[in-house]
Amino acid sequence: MEAITNSTKNGSRNSENRPPEDNLEKRIKPRTRSISRRSFLGTSLAVGAGTIGAGLLPSIRTAEASGGLTPGDAALLRFAAAAEILEADFWIQYNELAGIQDPEVPGGTGNPAYTDALAVLDEDMAQYVHDNTDDEITHHTFLNAYLVSKGAAPANLDAFRTLMGSTATGVNPALIGRRLTNLTQLTIDNSWWTRYRDDSNNPDLDPNHVFPQVVPTLAVNQHTAIPRTDADTTDANFLQAIANTAAFHFPTIEQGGNSLYPSMALRATHTEVLRILISIGPTETMHFQTWSDKAGNAPALTAVDPVTGVSVTFPDLSGGGELFQNNLIMPEPCPFLDPSLPICSIIRPTKTEGVAMGVVQFLTDMGLFIGQSQAFFALLNQLARDADHARAGGRR
Repeated sequence: MEAITNSTKNGSRNSENRPPEDNLEKRIKPRTRSISRRSFLGTSLAVGAGTIGAGLLPSIRTAEASGGLTPGDAALLRFAAAAEILEADFWIQYNELAGIQDPEVPGGTGNPAYTDALAVLDEDMAQYVHDNTDDEITHHTFLNAYLVSKGAAPANLDAFRTLMGSTATGVNPALIGRRLTNLTQLTIDNSWWTRYRDDSNNPDLDPNHVFPQVVPTLAVNQHTAIPRTDADTTDANFLQAIANTAAFHFPTIEQGGNSLYPSMALRATHTEVLRILISIGPTETMHFQTWSDKAGNAPALTAVDPVTGVSVTFPDLSGGGELFQNNLIMPEPCPFLDPSLPICSIIRPTKTEGVAMGVVQFLTDMGLFIGQSQAFFALLNQLARDADHARAGGRR
C-alpha cells in the first residue's frame, strides 16, 4: 500500500487521459536508449490464436558483456512481467469501477453504488484500489523495459485482450471486449486465510495438509467480483455480496505474488536480477496484508446471484478463534525448513519447484481466464515452464 497523499488524489502527475494500455510508454524511463511501445510489440511474445508451437519464444541473447542476462534470468523476469500484466488488467477493471479516477490511473469514471459497497469495508478502499493498480502497472512496465534494455524479449499479451468484462456504469467503454481476465466467474480458494494463521503447519513441509476455507461458499461455484451490468447494482444485499467477493479476491491474488517473488529469487543468477525480484516482492506482501485486513471487515450476509442462482454466505468472523478471527493479519509463526527447529514467522509457501506452473494452475482454477483461447494457455504455460527451468548459478 502506498502512502496516501493529496497529490495522488488530485492527480498531480501529468498524463493524457486515456487507457493505461495506451499510455504505458510515458511511464518508461530507459537509461540508455529510447524504448517505445512499438519496440515492445515488435519483439514481443504475443502471437495469434493457432500459432503456438515450437519456436514460439525468440532466441534470447545470452550475456555478451557485463550486465547481460542469462536465459534463465530472462525467463524469470519475463514470467514476472506476464503475471504483472495479468494483475494490472484486473486491477484496472476494479479501479474503473471503484478506484480514484485520475490521470495516474485513467480510463474509468467510477460506479458510485459499487464504490459505496466496497467503502463499507473501509472508507479508504478507493485509494487502496487505485494505488494497487498503479503499482502493478509500474511493475510490468519496468520489468519489460529492463528486459528490452538487456536485449531480451519482453512479455506481451495484447493479442489475448478479447474478454468482455463489465458493461456497468463506470467502465472504460473502449476496453469492453478487450480484457485479459474474467472477474465475473470466480471460484476463490481462500484457504490462505487459515494458512497464515496456523502455527502448526507449513505447506512447504506438508503439501497435503488441507487448510480450511474461511468463506467456504466462495471456494465452490462461480461468483462475480464486479457488477456485470447496472442490473447487478439494484439489489443492495447482492451488491454487497459482490463487494465482499472482491474483498476476498484482492488478497487471494496478492498472496500468490507474496510467495512467487521469493521463490523466483532463489533461482536468479545475476545479482541485479535478484535485486529486482526481492525489491518488487515485498510490495506484493504489503498489498496482501492490506487486503487481508480489509477482507476481515466484510459484513456477514447471504445472497443469491439473480443470474446464476448461486448462493454465497459470508460468515461473521469476529471472535472466531485464532484460525478465523478477522483482525489477525500478521502471519503466525509456523514450522520452517525442519520441524525440529523452532517455529518462525515467514512467507509461505516458498518452495521453488514448479512455482510458476503452480501460479498458472492456481489462476486458471480460479476462473480468472474463463473465455481465453488455447493459444493463451499455451503461451502462459510455456512462460511458466521456462521460469521453472531457470537454475541459479554463481552470483554475479
